[in-house]
Amino acid sequence: MTGRGWTGADVAAVLRMPTASDDKYSRGVVGIRTGSDAYPGAAALGVEAAWRTGVGMVRYVGLRRAEDLVLARRPETVTAAGRVQAWVVGSGTDPDARTEAETAELRELLQGPVPVVVDAGALSLAIAASAPLIVTPHGREHARLRSLLGLDPDDADAVVETADALGGVVVRKGARTLVAAPGGGLIAVDAPTSWLATAGTGDVLAGIIGALVATVDAGDADALRSAAVSGVWIHGDAARRASIARDGGPITALDVAEHVPAVVGSLLAR
Repeated sequence: MTGRGWTGADVAAVLRMPTASDDKYSRGVVGIRTGSDAYPGAAALGVEAAWRTGVGMVRYVGLRRAEDLVLARRPETVTAAGRVQAWVVGSGTDPDARTEAETAELRELLQGPVPVVVDAGALSLAIAASAPLIVTPHGREHARLRSLLGLDPDDADAVVETADALGGVVVRKGARTLVAAPGGGLIAVDAPTSWLATAGTGDVLAGIIGALVATVDAGDADALRSAAVSGVWIHGDAARRASIARDGGPITALDVAEHVPAVVGSLLAR
């Protein structure tokens, strides 16, 4: 497996500083359809991360229990339908527990023009998507996704092949996260701390990536890949900062989200 890395300068080139002429819509609107009765916290974590990455608005669409958690934590979140520049779906959901109506609505999003970040319980729906796509599987989910695509599930590092078969950007999460777009090369980002291996950090990552995708050209595969890998980089550096703040000790997913603004601010200051 070979691949080039990603630097803070690369991330800074993706970020956008708001100007005096911006409003909440021009700064990017991300729609988040995540969480479930079993895992409602996934919604709160993804929404928190998206807000802290710097979009102008976050819309949350989901079950009432998850919505209540989202609004308790982030009351500025909009729960009414409206336009978005990117969707995040699947985090904290179980495909076996999903209703037919919810599956139909997710399929509609995945056939639309707006880019979709697909995580966890929605990954199996991604293989039939026509929307601009970023999928964020961990190792076992990547193997299952490859099986659904008719590829060898044991070839764990063949992320470029997965991206080509899927027709979308693949972010295979791990201690070394691998990112590839169709027809593109492989980018590898090493996690700066192993404390990042804790529940909920994948939900945070999906929210960060969704926020970045909402600010780039959805029709540009390179831009989507750059947004995805930049999200991975920001996520890792936020985890590093969170651990340093605790004398190198353990962190939680919410700790990571809370350190995202400092990462973004330091990069924009360059």
